[in-house]
Amino acid sequence: MHSYSLIAPAKINLYLEIIGNRPDGYHELAMILQSIGLADRIDVRPISTDTIRVHCNHSQVPTDKSNLAYRAAELMVRHFPEAFAKHGGVEITVNKQIPVAAGLAGGSTNAAAVLVGIDLLWKLGLTQSELEELGGTLGSDVPFCVAGGTAIATGRGEQLSPVPSLNNIYIVLGKYRSLEVSTPWAYKTYQQQFGHSYIRDSDNLAVRANAVHSGAIVKAILDKDAREIAQKLHNDLERVVLPVYPQVLQLRETFANQEGVLGTMMSGSGPTVFALVESQQQAEKVKLQVREAIVDEDLELFVTRTITHGIQVASSV
Repeated sequence: MHSYSLIAPAKINLYLEIIGNRPDGYHELAMILQSIGLADRIDVRPISTDTIRVHCNHSQVPTDKSNLAYRAAELMVRHFPEAFAKHGGVEITVNKQIPVAAGLAGGSTNAAAVLVGIDLLWKLGLTQSELEELGGTLGSDVPFCVAGGTAIATGRGEQLSPVPSLNNIYIVLGKYRSLEVSTPWAYKTYQQQFGHSYIRDSDNLAVRANAVHSGAIVKAILDKDAREIAQKLHNDLERVVLPVYPQVLQLRETFANQEGVLGTMMSGSGPTVFALVESQQQAEKVKLQVREAIVDEDLELFVTRTITHGIQVASSV
């Protein structure tokens, strides 16, 4: 049997609007999600025993059932017991490059890679939409991580409408290693402070969610106008995270003050902040300038770019 090595890209939010509450306890969202070149590598190989094993090169990442990659393998075992009985267990090795607890969908993209890897390993022949549907039961970001590119996401984030992909817009990312922001806290706090503005009527919810399709940022994406996209970046969660986390605010303001930065924003519930820039050369320059402006070894900075794909097979042996 083959072993597969897969590339699992991170994602950023170019747009995040919280519209209202959902009956399932999640929030009704309208987002634009974008794959970026910063990626983990996931190796999936068969083992002779009927077990799931997960290894990771990052000490903060659990390797038990709390790991989303582990749960993705469990999901495949439950859904395809005959294939599991025929082919046996799987060993999953996660080579982490995406910062942990960063709002970049690191766990979700690992899970997406495991779904794709086991589909190949067991020769299941699942379609992309079938893999996305399975992924949606694991987490809101998993379907997008399977598909990748650029997409409008509505519902709790699992309903995807692809738009023509943005390619080669350069990005500088900043994240403090030891800083985490709880996603449930961010949404709960937003609801407490701004819940009065939520749309209650389900028909109006749908209208509001669909409005993003014809919004200014989508037009800028269709025009591939990086400068205009940067002007239309939006994230409702900044309203609650930035006042409580001064480091995130300082990082955002530092990015905004650099020459060549077209626009900057926090991704998801944070604490990662990203800046869109004009070129790779400018991105490297901005990275150096931010490093000089914020002298803190805890701060990680990355230069990456937008990409047009989700999970990809790097090699098979």
